[in-house]
Amino acid sequence: MTTSSRPVRVGVQIAPQHSSYQVIRDTLTELEDLGVDIAFNWDHFYPLSGDPDGLHFEGWTMLAAWAEQTSRIQFGPLVTCNSYRNPDLLADMARTVDHISARDGAEGRLVFGIGSGWFERDYDEYGYEFGTPGTRLDSLSEALPRIEARWEKLNPAPTRDIPVLIGGGGEKKTLRIVAEHADIWHSFSDVETLERKLVVLSDWCEKVGRDVGEIEISTGVRGASGEEVPQLEKQLELGVTLFTLGISGPDIDLQGARDLVAWRDSLN
Repeated sequence: MTTSSRPVRVGVQIAPQHSSYQVIRDTLTELEDLGVDIAFNWDHFYPLSGDPDGLHFEGWTMLAAWAEQTSRIQFGPLVTCNSYRNPDLLADMARTVDHISARDGAEGRLVFGIGSGWFERDYDEYGYEFGTPGTRLDSLSEALPRIEARWEKLNPAPTRDIPVLIGGGGEKKTLRIVAEHADIWHSFSDVETLERKLVVLSDWCEKVGRDVGEIEISTGVRGASGEEVPQLEKQLELGVTLFTLGISGPDIDLQGARDLVAWRDSLN
């Protein structure tokens, strides 16, 4: 049984690679119809697997289209790279996409996923300075207060407090940033690693004066077929409530998403 009072949620990351946009669009519709809670893409400029020069689409323009296409499902980048855009511009983009997604007076549905960046080819090909993991994390730490401040200045204001998801597991810097700014923390940790990092995150929350229970815990998963369920249950016991499956073209298979939704529904 989960140690959190939050409902279990299912995310699916549609990798924007090796597929036509029509396939991506149709996949998003199917995921919303299935009852998936959150659809993610990613913020890269080249495929991360398969043919390195294969089909690929830019993430934030895609999110604006997703905002208009959908009516219920939440959505966002998993994760946007802090290095690629001025923080104030990025805040404005996120606010605008969130407004696009609002329906009939309801709040917007964007989940603002962000991280420090890591894929060197993106930087080299598009002319960004790659730096080091430390300098990229320092830049993320500096950018988040600017993003939050810009949201307070924009007219119109965001439809609500846009939830911030921070991806990464570094214990010295990333988890401190999570403690300071995140509504959701996402990692790809196995059970043993996750257990240790949650202790570190709790320590950082205590140092910055925040209740760790305010942060939703998210993890990447491989599915919810029979042999995978015990792993999911262990993560659930540690407090994970957002379970995210990655899918990619050219042949997109949604059976894993169906299994995960069925497992979620058996708990909720």
